[in-house]
Amino acid sequence: MARRSARQRATGARPRPGCGGAVARPRAVAAQPRAAIEAAGRVVGALRRQRPALAGLLLALAASASVAQSVVLAGTLGRKALLLVDGAPLTLGVGDSAQGLTLLQLGDGQAVVRLQGVSRTLRLGDAPARLDAGGSPPPAPAREVVITAGPGGHYTTSGAINGRPVQLMVDTGATLVALSQAEATRIGLAWRDAERGLTQTAGGPVAVHRVTLARVRVGEVELTQVAAMVVPTPLPYVLLGNSFLSRFQLRRDDSVLRLELR
Repeated sequence: MARRSARQRATGARPRPGCGGAVARPRAVAAQPRAAIEAAGRVVGALRRQRPALAGLLLALAASASVAQSVVLAGTLGRKALLLVDGAPLTLGVGDSAQGLTLLQLGDGQAVVRLQGVSRTLRLGDAPARLDAGGSPPPAPAREVVITAGPGGHYTTSGAINGRPVQLMVDTGATLVALSQAEATRIGLAWRDAERGLTQTAGGPVAVHRVTLARVRVGEVELTQVAAMVVPTPLPYVLLGNSFLSRFQLRRDDSVLRLELR
């Protein structure tokens, strides 16, 4: 029988046969690593169960961060707008879309863009516009146009017809919006196949073509389905007649004309 050492006698361990007196590990000591492993397993299991929720939260945060975009009108390249979207250049023509952004109108140093239903007007030199389709609701549509009298007391301004930039002049004496054949051709109207008619001028009756303009924008206000006529006479402006003006309440304040939607 092997003799026990003083350490063996103190711990109560017995020598194992064939081990040259090696001491067997006490049960309490052997149980500690197993308990630690089991505890670690429970932690890992809990993290795995929470992984879908954590992944969903991260995706939601990423989506909310990607919706908001900083957009600047940096310039124009022919008939295209040069935009800076979150600092990266993007070139769009009217009606084109990229990165969720659509260019609606372009002209006279400004562009109208839309991101998931939210539209904003960008102007050259303005601070970056923040478009956030998933945040606050879009602002209420504009209901007023302010035009300042120019030389000769005429009220002229820039605008757009069917998304194409035009120069406009208010003409309360005209029944319809009027534009020349050259201007109608430039903005892409198919006026040659339109209904023919006559209009009375100071020089007598003039043959015209009657058309319907899908969209007419002045300032921040846009009207749809506006009756117009295309005349053979050259005109320096598109005349804003009563087919457009009748939808507004007109008010003059000195040299300022205010058009308020009825």
